[in-house]
Amino acid sequence: MGDNTQEEVTCTLDIVSHSSAQTQRLGMRLGDLLRGGELLLLEGQLGSGKTTFTQGLAQGMGISELVSSPTFTLLKEYVGQAPTANIPGGSLARRGPALYHFDLYRLDDPEEILDLGFEDYFYDGSGVCVVEWADKAAELWSDGHLRIRLKAMSETKRSLLLIATGARYCELLRQFQKNTYATASS
Repeated sequence: MGDNTQEEVTCTLDIVSHSSAQTQRLGMRLGDLLRGGELLLLEGQLGSGKTTFTQGLAQGMGISELVSSPTFTLLKEYVGQAPTANIPGGSLARRGPALYHFDLYRLDDPEEILDLGFEDYFYDGSGVCVVEWADKAAELWSDGHLRIRLKAMSETKRSLLLIATGARYCELLRQFQKNTYATASS
C-alpha cells in the first residue's frame, strides 16, 4: 500500500526535559496521539530515560499497567484498554492500540529479531511498537518511523531529539509539538 516513489520527508524536534516526571509527561503527550501502527525507535545510553519515556507513552495510550523494561524477555505486550460495552457482532471495541515494548539491549545479532518473528509486530499495523536500543538493529527499520534519541545532560536533565521519517510521522511530530508547547506555556 505504501508509495515508495515519493522522497522520504524528515522532520526533527529538540526538547530538553528537566526531570523524569517531565520526560514521562512528554511520553504521555505523544502516547495520546498514537492510533496504532506506529514504530518508535528509542536510542540512548543506560539511564538516559528510555523506559521512563515509554511509561509516560503507555499512560498517554490509556494503558494502566506499569511498564518496565523487557531487558530479559526482549518483548512485553500491554493490551490497549477496551471500553466495557460490547459492540454488535460480539467483539469488544478497542479504545486504544496495544503497546509492544521491545528491548534489544541483549541482542547480539539483528537476525535474531527475524528468527523470533518479531518483524510481524513491526508491520501488523494495529499496535504501537516501541523499541529500546533500536540502533542495535538499524538495518531492519522501515522507511516510516519516529526515532527518539535520549541523552543524559545531568542527574535530572535529558535531551530528547525526535526525528520523524515519512510524512505520517512528520505530521505526528507537528501535532506533538503543538500539544507540548500549548501546555508547556500554561
